[in-house]
Amino acid sequence: MYALAINGSPRKGGNTEILLETTLEPLTEAGWETELIKVGGKPMHGCMACYKCMENKDNKCVLKTDNFNEIFEKISRADAIILGSPTYFTDVSAELKAVLDRTGIVSIANGQVLRGKIGAAVVAVRRGGATHVYDTINHMFLMSQMIVPGSTYWNMGYGREKGDVKNDAEGLRNMNHLGMAIAWLGKAVKPHISSYPAPRD
Repeated sequence: MYALAINGSPRKGGNTEILLETTLEPLTEAGWETELIKVGGKPMHGCMACYKCMENKDNKCVLKTDNFNEIFEKISRADAIILGSPTYFTDVSAELKAVLDRTGIVSIANGQVLRGKIGAAVVAVRRGGATHVYDTINHMFLMSQMIVPGSTYWNMGYGREKGDVKNDAEGLRNMNHLGMAIAWLGKAVKPHISSYPAPRD
């Protein structure tokens, strides 16, 4: 099975990256293929609401000025998608918001590509606003018919400077448990994914 983590932070080696790596560790130990990619700080255009994806139905966004389509190929293949973001004025980074919006619409345009996949949100925060970031990510997951596992608390890690989340023992335990929960859920769901119900017309 394959778990894809997407880092919306522009910081290399920052708190969001640490939290995502901690979440992936139990999945790697459980034999999953894992990958962490970074979109923060890289060119990523927002959705233009052109709806060409609805016309073309080719599992692609018509915009070719960034690497979204390469990322969406990985999302399409993934059994679990873990999206991580720092907290920017109580919301996700601009790059991750672009990925969320374009992923959601391209999935819908192509027969609900995300349906039945596991989705988890991971948030790095200095002090406040993380719940809204968490909600922004999970709202796209939930309306896309994904399965969102819980953990020991909200999936948040506290720290401002690079590496500060390493001092948040509770946050790190939560991320580790989240990875274990995803591994357990993936094993339980995999044999039945083909029968995941599609909406009625």
